[in-house]
Amino acid sequence: MNRLNPKDLGQVHFIGLGGAGMSAVARVLLAQGIPVSGSDAKDSPGLRALEALGARVFLGHDAAHVADADTVVVSTAIRETNPELAQARSRGLRIIHRSVALSAAMGSQDLVAVAGTHGKTTTTAMITVMLRGAGLDPSFAIGGDVAALGVNAAHGAGPVFVAEADESDGSFLNYTPRISVVTNVEADHLDHYGTEAAVFASFDAFAALLPPEGLLVACADDAGAASLVHRSPDVRAVTYGYAEDAEVRVSDTRPDGAGSVSTLHYTADGRVAEVPLVLQVPGAHNILNAAAAFAVALELGVDPQVAAAGLGTFSGAARRFEFRGAARGVQVFDDYAHHPTEVTAALKAARTVAGAHRVHVLFQPHLFSRTRSFAAEFAAALDLADTATVLDIYPAREDPIAGVTSELITSRLHVTGGYAGTADQAVAQVADGADAGDIILTVGAGDVTGLGAELVARLAAVPARSAASAASAGNAADGR
Repeated sequence: MNRLNPKDLGQVHFIGLGGAGMSAVARVLLAQGIPVSGSDAKDSPGLRALEALGARVFLGHDAAHVADADTVVVSTAIRETNPELAQARSRGLRIIHRSVALSAAMGSQDLVAVAGTHGKTTTTAMITVMLRGAGLDPSFAIGGDVAALGVNAAHGAGPVFVAEADESDGSFLNYTPRISVVTNVEADHLDHYGTEAAVFASFDAFAALLPPEGLLVACADDAGAASLVHRSPDVRAVTYGYAEDAEVRVSDTRPDGAGSVSTLHYTADGRVAEVPLVLQVPGAHNILNAAAAFAVALELGVDPQVAAAGLGTFSGAARRFEFRGAARGVQVFDDYAHHPTEVTAALKAARTVAGAHRVHVLFQPHLFSRTRSFAAEFAAALDLADTATVLDIYPAREDPIAGVTSELITSRLHVTGGYAGTADQAVAQVADGADAGDIILTVGAGDVTGLGAELVARLAAVPARSAASAASAGNAADGR
């Protein structure tokens, strides 16, 4: 696919400018001197930051907002009834998906595209932090803010562009990568794909985008990613993971505070070598993400010691086991996990932090279709916690589906907690049941993220109860 030239876009208008993916593209275009405007339903610090960079920002959607636009950028979430999109169509303006706009913004830079059902944001962020530490000054576009970077996107002076490649709507096929990273492949976004086979076929097509000199970096520990390598015999590939046949192999992992220490084994100049990997972030999934980043570093010629050191500076991405505060000896974290595999990984990471203490999860299902498809798997994942409290489904772009409620999950739970009809009820139930040393984790891709501060406030305001009374309250609340 031929990329558009960024200078050919003219005045670019984003419908839904405040979204993580849209704002990232806008930031990169602004850095290149491309005039940008955009609208969103509500104000946010991200919108004000773009305005400070020169974007014209509108609150609310109105046909008049595209009066000066040459190109209109949309995401799958924008409905055809949106007045700005309707006006753009009536005027015959160029209308492109945000992935096409991002591809244009990359210009002639070599793209490292990070795809996978889970782990894209963290792995993209790790690669970016690592390459910055190596002095490569990459451009990047990430689906979340990163503390070590300060922003979710930037236009660097180096030859490499690192981008999160979203498979949810098939738009990751709009890129022309030089290196493709696939962290894992499994059924998700079935509202778009319909079947698991269609999901796997889309990743086959993604791997086929690589040029002859390109490289596929895939996780040997994940059955879906490993099978992708086997189905792509004409694609040069490097695998990573704990598997004995992984070309970047992880071994000897041990906990180290909230992080870990491992050894990475790799081949350089025909010789087997190793380097220590010390991470600040918890969880086995993050060790694998770091191994993927290390494999990219080797391909780009980064010194292995420098690459490992850079990964050691990574302190996390927004909403990926993000610390939200503590009170009464209880720590509160937030995680974007919205698929059973991601929830499992987040809760296992919480276990490593909590040690001998308890883990309490406040979960908000995301999408009716996903809840219908994976209710049993969500319940099994939530059972890894000591208590699991579940909110109503966050609909996002979907209309309700008859018979699909959070009860599909709570009716299958074996731990205490259950359904909470309101956010206030959920906050009180979770906070009042926590004791010193425990971990509370808010989980989901919706607005559950806003409850972290409320949990900390509740913990600070309500004195600790005895373990016996907390357990009694938990058992009473468990009447599903």
